[in-house]
Amino acid sequence: MPRKIPPLLLIIPGALLGLNLLQAGQTELLFDEAYYWYYAQHPAWGYFDHPPMVAWMITLGGLLFKAELGTRLIACLMGIGTLALIWSMIGHPKKKEYIPQISVWLLSIVLLHAYGFLSLPDTPLIFFTALFLWVYRKFLDRPGGLTALGLGLTMAALMYSKYHGALVILFVLFSNLSLLKNRWAWLALGISLLAYAPHLNWLYQQDFISVEYHLFERPNQPYSFTKFTLGYLVNLLALFGLTFPLVYWGLWRYKPADQWGKALRTLTWGILIFFFISSLQRRVQTQWLIAVCIPAAIIIGNQLLENATMRKWIVRAGIANLLILGYLRIWLVVPAALPLYFETHGNKNWVAEVDTVADGAKVIFENSYRQAAMYQFYSGNPSYSLNNAFYRKNQYSIDNSEAVFQGERVFLSLTGPLPETPFAYKNGKGDTKYGQFIEALNSYRQLKAGVIHERNTASEIDGIKAGEIARFWVLNTYDQPVSLGDLQFGIAYMDAYKKTEQIQPLKPVLPDAAGAQLQPGDTLYFGFSLPEQWAEDQAYLRAVLRQKELPWGLNGDPQELIRD
Repeated sequence: MPRKIPPLLLIIPGALLGLNLLQAGQTELLFDEAYYWYYAQHPAWGYFDHPPMVAWMITLGGLLFKAELGTRLIACLMGIGTLALIWSMIGHPKKKEYIPQISVWLLSIVLLHAYGFLSLPDTPLIFFTALFLWVYRKFLDRPGGLTALGLGLTMAALMYSKYHGALVILFVLFSNLSLLKNRWAWLALGISLLAYAPHLNWLYQQDFISVEYHLFERPNQPYSFTKFTLGYLVNLLALFGLTFPLVYWGLWRYKPADQWGKALRTLTWGILIFFFISSLQRRVQTQWLIAVCIPAAIIIGNQLLENATMRKWIVRAGIANLLILGYLRIWLVVPAALPLYFETHGNKNWVAEVDTVADGAKVIFENSYRQAAMYQFYSGNPSYSLNNAFYRKNQYSIDNSEAVFQGERVFLSLTGPLPETPFAYKNGKGDTKYGQFIEALNSYRQLKAGVIHERNTASEIDGIKAGEIARFWVLNTYDQPVSLGDLQFGIAYMDAYKKTEQIQPLKPVLPDAAGAQLQPGDTLYFGFSLPEQWAEDQAYLRAVLRQKELPWGLNGDPQELIRD
C-alpha cells in the first residue's frame, strides 16, 4: 500500500511555486537575464560567456509564455525541483515530523530563495548539482549501467549549465578516489563526454574563445584585501544570512559516516577553500559559491532534526531571513518599498524614452551588452553592443548581430557624457545618458588582427620586445570585401591587468589605399616599429582597428610585452 504523503509536502511547494510564478511575471528582468534571453534568440551549442543551458531554459519557457514569465518559467520549475531533491536527500527518519522547520531552513538560504525564479546560469547549476548528488547516492548503493547513465548525463548537464560545474564533479571524485578503479564510473565519464561533445566542438570551432577569455583575457585589478579577501568572507555570510553562525558551526563539526557523507563534506569545504585561494588573486562573486548551498542544506537539515537547540535557533534566524527576503522580493516589483534603485526598476520606461529620442533610427549601445539586450527585450527591436578597446568582448563580439546595422542610420548611446550633443535620455537609475546619430554605420568589429615578429608571417606570437620591427596583420573574416580606406590601424597598450591605458595610431603606407580592398579570407600585412622601451605600467599590447568616427575596436588578443 503506498505511503500517504503529508499534506504540507504538497501545500508548501505548491504555494512557493505559485509565488515564484507570480514574482517571475511581475518583476522586470535583470540585465543579465536580458542578456541570456538574447542568447536564446540565436540557438547555438555555446555562447561567449557561458555554456548554453540557460538559453535552452529560456527558449523552452518562451514556447509556453511570453515576456518575463516565459523567460523565467523553467527557472521556477527548477527551483522547486532543487528543493524537492534536497528534501529527498535529507535521510533522517523523523523528517516528516518537522516539515515546517525544514521548510523554513531551506527557504531561508538566500541564494536558493533568489534562484527559485531568476533565469541565470546559477539556477540550472544548483538544480543539476542537487540531481548529480542524488544520482551519485544511487550509484554508490547500486553501481551499474543505469546509474552510470544517470551519472554521466547529470555531469554533462552540470557542464552545460556553467563551467563551475567542473568543481562539483572534481570534489566529489576527490572524496572517493576508488572511483578511478570503478568501470561503471569510467562508463559514466564516457557518457558525459559524449553528451558534452557538441559544446566541445563549438569551443573548438570558436578557437576556445570562452576558455581563453575566462582564464587569460578577463580583466582583473590589483589585489585589495578589502575587495578580494574580505569581500569573500562577507560573501560567506551572505550565502546563509542570519543563520550563518549555526550553519558554519554545523559544517565544521560534521563527521561523515560513509562515502556519501564524505562527498558532501569534500564538496562543501573544497569549494570554500578553492574560492578563498582565488580571493587572494581576484574578486570572488557571491554566486560562484552557490553549489555549496546544496550539500550544506542536506548536512544542516539532518543536524537540526537531531539537535533541538540547533533546530530552535535555525528556525528563529530562518524566519528573520524570510521576512527580510520577502520584503526584498516586494521591492523588486515595487521600487517605492525602499529608497534604493535596483536593476529591475524602470527598464520599460527608459527603453520607451530611448525610442522617442531615436525617432525611428535603429538603436545601438557603446560598451553595454546589458543595455543592448534589455532594449531589445522591451522594445522588440534588434540592438547591438559596439564594444571598444576600453571594454571587453562578449556575445556581440562573435555573432552576426552587427550585420543588421551596416549602412543603417543608428542612434548610438554613449558610455560617457558628450556635451555637444542635444540627444539624451534618462536611464532606469535616473542618470542622464547621451547619444549621437550616425547616418550610415560602417563597422567591422569582427576583423581579426594581431602583431607578429618581422621574421614570421604565419601566426601570432606572444612575447613582443621593445624596439623590434614588427608586422601588423589584418584578416578579413567577412563574406564581402572591406575597403582599406575605411580602416585606421592602432596598437593598444595595456597594464598588467589588461586594462587599456594608451592607443598608438599607426600610419601604414598602403598601395592605392583609397580604392584598395581586402578580400574575404585574405590577410593584409605591413611593418612598423615598436617603441624603444615600454612604459612602466605597460604589460600587454593588442592590435586594434577603427572606422572613421567610431572608437577603436577589440580586434586582437592581448600579447605579452617582454622586458629585458
